[in-house]
Amino acid sequence: MLFADNSWWNMTHYVETALLVYEPAAEKLVQHVVENTCGTVVSTLSLEQVLADPASCLAGVGHVVVAACQRGVKQVLRLAMEYGFSVGILPSRHQGKLARYLDLPSKRHEAIAYALGTDAPPMDIVLCNEQIMLFRGSIGWIPLLDAPAGLTKWRMLVRAVRKFARLKLFAFTITTATDKTIRTAASGCMLVQRHNGGLVSDLTQHDSSIRDGAVSLVVTSPISMVEYIVFLVRIFLPAPRDKKLPRARDKKMPRAVGYIKSSELRIEPERAMDVFIDGELATRTPVVCKTLPAAVRVNVGPFLRQSSSQADANKENVKIANLPDDREMKKSLARRIPFFSYASEDRFKDLFMSLREGARVSSSYITLMILSTMLATVGLYLDNAAVIIGAMILAPLMAPLVSASMGLLRADRQLFWHSGTAILLGVCIALATAALTTQAFPHKPVTNEMLGRLNPTLLDLVVAIVSGVAAAYARAYREIAQNLAGVAIAVALVPPLAVAGVGIGRGDLYFFLQAFLLFSTNMVGIILAATFTFRILGFSPVVKGKRGVWLMLLLLGLITVPLYLAYNQIIDSMEFERNLETDRYYVNGKYLVVSKVRVSYDQGQLQLIMELLARGPLTRDDLRQLKRKLESQLGDDVIVQTNIIYLL
Repeated sequence: MLFADNSWWNMTHYVETALLVYEPAAEKLVQHVVENTCGTVVSTLSLEQVLADPASCLAGVGHVVVAACQRGVKQVLRLAMEYGFSVGILPSRHQGKLARYLDLPSKRHEAIAYALGTDAPPMDIVLCNEQIMLFRGSIGWIPLLDAPAGLTKWRMLVRAVRKFARLKLFAFTITTATDKTIRTAASGCMLVQRHNGGLVSDLTQHDSSIRDGAVSLVVTSPISMVEYIVFLVRIFLPAPRDKKLPRARDKKMPRAVGYIKSSELRIEPERAMDVFIDGELATRTPVVCKTLPAAVRVNVGPFLRQSSSQADANKENVKIANLPDDREMKKSLARRIPFFSYASEDRFKDLFMSLREGARVSSSYITLMILSTMLATVGLYLDNAAVIIGAMILAPLMAPLVSASMGLLRADRQLFWHSGTAILLGVCIALATAALTTQAFPHKPVTNEMLGRLNPTLLDLVVAIVSGVAAAYARAYREIAQNLAGVAIAVALVPPLAVAGVGIGRGDLYFFLQAFLLFSTNMVGIILAATFTFRILGFSPVVKGKRGVWLMLLLLGLITVPLYLAYNQIIDSMEFERNLETDRYYVNGKYLVVSKVRVSYDQGQLQLIMELLARGPLTRDDLRQLKRKLESQLGDDVIVQTNIIYLL
């Protein structure tokens, strides 16, 4: 066995006789091929001799090994179609790209053994304007995929980034073998014949073979810089490995890419463009590509051989949902693409219908608002976080907030006012329900869950903004919509409303204002963040509802002032707690040590909850003296709650 580590090669035999066709640059290989260890008798002729008189040179020849440049290989393949011999290709050390695409070994003796093998699998030949295409043909500009061979990924990326400013889309008309016509806008497109390796192969290998009777076309149409960046990231991500295939990517095309597979394609851009075939300028558009099924038999590597056995012959496949439609084409043709894309309402019809549904007031909306508020209020009085989380999931307030953000973005007054009505009604229902529920409790304790919602800060605004981004993103993509429950838990819309309602039920204005400030923070943060997230995702070319956005920004500015003051207050409190802990106070001849302290505010008044260490009993006068010392230190009235631990 020549190759113990290659199960396919262990099962392969060698041809008895072969003709070596070579060019002068490959003369050094002639002796090695003639003196092969495979037992094959090899005769030799130069490519020039064979082309001069192919009929006599190829008479009775069953297998040809070609050692020539890419053009010479294609000339031999044309002769193979005419005379019916099988072909073994022997790349030189300067033809690494050819060897990689055909999955041939780089070591000379292994490559010779592959070239002399029997049972060469049938392979399609693709003709582009009657010229043979071995691997790929490119028209226009295809980001990264049209990069010259030999570039590192880093250099390819730098090259792609430099073209940002010049990236434009042009009208393309593509017709398939079944006379299906696709009109779209694209920066370029690439014809692909099945091969091993390369970025373009990663996008098409799930649906192509060397004998499937079809040619694949990858159409790139980044309708914004954001789409382009996403495309670059997508094709630069390392592909997961698969046991059967060397590289296996998800069958889903990137958002900026379309895919067409057919036995025949006619490609006609709005203006004439150069067509590069296998890296060389070969012809001009329009270009007609025809597939000649199983036209030649070529010794290729095990990867391509295996894929040929899994061929799905003559199956046309058209995936163009990611390409611009007629309406989007008019906005983008022959212009530099914008930074953000524009998504038409037709393209995202399901999302807009869902948002309009979420803005409506229905009996189920009212019922869920009442139930979720009652549940949150009871959970607050029980000081039970699990019950409160259940209320967060049950609450339907997130839907009209996200709908309102889309109404602002697209200046859709109907959507915005319907959403605003739903939000206002939901707030009123929540406040009334919480206030009435509070009246049912004869004892109205203030729990930690309530206190936790009475001092909102800038950090709560950050949570609201991040949640708004997440909510808009989850609504935009159906496959992650189930994560909306997590967003609802993170932002917690109903619990602060329930606390505000408890404040109304208690007749406590401070309680109400602080909790309602937290809700307002969440509401404004979510609407603004969701608006700009939808903008980035391309649901409008500009923010149309500028007045509404300015109003929201004004509200955000007004809200930010008390949040900033509260945040600074917390910072000061933390600093004070650190300084106060382990402090010693001399009171009436007794030393008191503060071991723990927590600073809070009750209706705007500073409150200290302290743990004191003392060696003897303390009187009321001792505690009054301690309070005076603390007030003189803080320069303000203070409420002191102490827990005294006596040391023996």
